[in-house]
Amino acid sequence: MQTKSNSNLNKAAKVKNDEFYTQLADIEKELKRYKDQFRGKVVYSNCDDPFESNFFKYFAANFNALGLKKLITTSYTKSPIAGGQLPLFEVEGLKPSGKEPFKIEINEVPDTDGDGAINLDDVKFLLKHNKNTATPLRGIGDFRSDKCIELLKEADIVCTNPPFSLFREYIAQLMEYEKKFLIIGNDNAIAYKEFFKFIKNNKVWTGYSKVKEFKQPDGTIKKFGNVGWYTNLDTTKRHEKLTLYKKYNSSEYSKYINYGAIEIPKVTDIPMDYDGEMGVPITFLDKYNPDQFEIIGSSLFLGKPMKDIAPKGSFVQGGPRFYLANSDGTYRRLYDRLVISRKM
Repeated sequence: MQTKSNSNLNKAAKVKNDEFYTQLADIEKELKRYKDQFRGKVVYSNCDDPFESNFFKYFAANFNALGLKKLITTSYTKSPIAGGQLPLFEVEGLKPSGKEPFKIEINEVPDTDGDGAINLDDVKFLLKHNKNTATPLRGIGDFRSDKCIELLKEADIVCTNPPFSLFREYIAQLMEYEKKFLIIGNDNAIAYKEFFKFIKNNKVWTGYSKVKEFKQPDGTIKKFGNVGWYTNLDTTKRHEKLTLYKKYNSSEYSKYINYGAIEIPKVTDIPMDYDGEMGVPITFLDKYNPDQFEIIGSSLFLGKPMKDIAPKGSFVQGGPRFYLANSDGTYRRLYDRLVISRKM
């Protein structure tokens, strides 16, 4: 059954309503785990109007604390707040009156008011008095534009909330240019064949936390249940061994009808002594240690067609998934599963 939260995200993808603004508390909660990895780096937020985005607010206010080399943010031509609703902060004479794309580059944030602390007031002063810091952006500000790609090449780490409807293109670009990144995405993105290959090949993994609420341009809050962080920055959890305590027995662990792996309904049920392939919920990614397990594939790509196995009417159709046998001769279709095996 589809939850209301997930329905919101699916609807947004269909109408390409990608204006979900990440709240500052969610950014702070995740990014505090990577502080050492940002030191001396050029950070680029290429889907963020600097006057609207909490990503800009976070990095600008913490520029010195993180030890950044440079911060770059760019906005898109059709930014809905530009010339409309109030931005997160204002600098007189600087914010564009229309919907022009805009770029801010910061190389330093001095303590302009001498209070001993670097904060948003110092950033405002910098923007107001250094006209070279904030400038109109040539082109439309789309992350795929020539100018934004030029800025991307300069960056060490990309950190932003990219458009949900363009996630495939966005992640492909990051991988093409071999960039480190920390971005927000739908959990269901692993169903994209183009993206799953990066998960499988250990080039992308999940971050630490979930993002459950976003603010929209009209000020309303949208809640989601399946949105989190994807990254290729190192995380401590990837080096933590998952403790296994259950032992395998064939009566407890059923095999799929249309693939040769056993069903593991919960990550905590992974047996310590089974050497074959196992199907686990996608939440396994949050516990995944590549030194302990190998990801073989996904039920979306490995499941054999049930029409070739079972009679019509004995199973619910709906695309590739794994099935288990019921006692009445019918077959039960499962949610997406990752197929894994233990490393010896």
